[in-house]
Amino acid sequence: MKHIFLLLSMLAMAASAHSQDYLKLMSYNIRNTKGMDNVRNVQRIANVINNEAPDVVAVQELDSMTTRSNQTDVLAEVAERTQMHANYAPAISFQGGKYGIGILSKEQPLSIRTFPLPGREEERMLMIAEFKDYLFACTHLSLTEEDRLASLDIIKNSASTSNKPFFLAGDLNDTPDSKFIKSLQQDFQILTNTKKPTYPAPEPKETIDYIAAWKENTDNFANLSTQVVEEPLASDHRPITVTLRMAKKADELFLTQPYVQNPVNNGITIMWETTIPAYSWVEYGTDKTNLKRVRLIIDGQAEFNESIHKIRLNNLTPGQTYYYRVCSQEILQYKAYSKKFGNIAQSDFYSFTMPEADTDSFTAIIFNDLHQRGNVFQALLKQVENVDYDFVVFNGDCIDDPANHEQATRFVKLLTESVHGDRIPTFFIRGNHEIRNAYSIGLRKHFDYVGGKTYGAFNWGDTRIVMLDCGEDKTDDHKEYSGLNDFTQLRHEQVGFLQEELASKAFKKADKRILIHHIPLYGCDNLCKDLWEPLMKKAPFHVAINAHTHQFAHHPKGSLGNNYPVIIGGGNSLKNATVMILEKKKGELKIKVLNTEGKILLQEIF
Repeated sequence: MKHIFLLLSMLAMAASAHSQDYLKLMSYNIRNTKGMDNVRNVQRIANVINNEAPDVVAVQELDSMTTRSNQTDVLAEVAERTQMHANYAPAISFQGGKYGIGILSKEQPLSIRTFPLPGREEERMLMIAEFKDYLFACTHLSLTEEDRLASLDIIKNSASTSNKPFFLAGDLNDTPDSKFIKSLQQDFQILTNTKKPTYPAPEPKETIDYIAAWKENTDNFANLSTQVVEEPLASDHRPITVTLRMAKKADELFLTQPYVQNPVNNGITIMWETTIPAYSWVEYGTDKTNLKRVRLIIDGQAEFNESIHKIRLNNLTPGQTYYYRVCSQEILQYKAYSKKFGNIAQSDFYSFTMPEADTDSFTAIIFNDLHQRGNVFQALLKQVENVDYDFVVFNGDCIDDPANHEQATRFVKLLTESVHGDRIPTFFIRGNHEIRNAYSIGLRKHFDYVGGKTYGAFNWGDTRIVMLDCGEDKTDDHKEYSGLNDFTQLRHEQVGFLQEELASKAFKKADKRILIHHIPLYGCDNLCKDLWEPLMKKAPFHVAINAHTHQFAHHPKGSLGNNYPVIIGGGNSLKNATVMILEKKKGELKIKVLNTEGKILLQEIF
């Protein structure tokens, strides 16, 4: 049951994360399915509609149960062949049945309203279908200009009461240069190309079919394309289509809460995700009334087409508390010389406090080898729920074999939100399982690594913390990797990094020095050992914190030839998983290791 729930959650997130609300509108006078060959062919009409795959269709000239239609419901027949919902509005009685207009739609309308319109030759109708995000109106107007103008008042009254986009589609029986169409354009924006004729179908000479939008509600969509469909035979009119991108509501834009990363060198990185690519920025300050605005500029351009947002705040004051909020705006249409923006999502205010430059005290918690087991993570969280910690380290194999963006996001969201990542910085170290599966290369987009690499070093006050990346636990030529890995190069690269780091003033002057990496150099096979151990034999680390084996272990200094104590976290199951509390108080470094039941497995001072 749990597996089913997780699968459904992933599918829901996938739909949410990548859905961009495109809407295709169509209008088609089908002449009661009678083509230019004088053959009535329902399937031919259905094929035209199916080929265009619209979301909603305004259909004109429809018989229902007439002699002419052989006592059939024409709209119902088309609906059956297009697998769409059908709603019919009869205008007149005819041949023992009805004649009128209809709407076909993929989605069942929330409501249907009909209004009689004037017509001297025959009565006309206006039909309005309401959907969740818009209204769609179908009509077939009179052949008389006076009646068309009178109909316009009724149409405008209906459109003016809507707080959703209102679309009008149909055979309006008038040309673009007419008094009626010019009157229509005072309040409606015509979305179709009025320069492309629609009638008669074999060789169109007149534009009399239109799709238009009520001007007051055009901010919520962008017109991406319009078309007069090349169909000369199925009816005496050619069908028309419009493809729109509908704006997401502001409360639908955020996929995750923000989480803070990389709080080093008097800066910090704010990260979050949106459900669609968006233009984003951060507003921040020492109080909520005086805010600076920061966005990501790349080579002179603002980033606007990413759903993972990473914005760096620089020149911050150590020890200062800052308030911030994240903002994202959809760009509905991006053209060379014009842009159309959608809604702005603005988060609540969050806060973070920059680490003090000279602090001699802090508390961190460290997780490892969660392997996306939410129950294990929750059990460990209970053991530290009363701990006041300054930052969190996820020491590898926490985001297990990421197959896709959605899977990664789901667990990054769980991890960061569960440890108050909106105000407490999180550091993610790669384990070998973060390197596996199709989305492994994309996973780094979700983090801001210290120094821009998966390994690095930084100071938290007077303590130096060095993080390394061991890569995979098998050689690069292993068949599982299909020749796509080169961790040998990465390991050699870190030899140079370690040489520089161990010789640096920051390392030498530190009161305490902590080494963190996933695969242990001691107590476990590690492909890095031959390269790194010569340096580590003399490296004055106070402790190394490792993972990978899924079994808690403590190797005191010198017990395995190690120049520093080694602590290996357990993992992967409720039975073996551990969480570490790393506490620095002035000149004392203390580590406590707890299991899922709160039992203290180790409590040492280094």
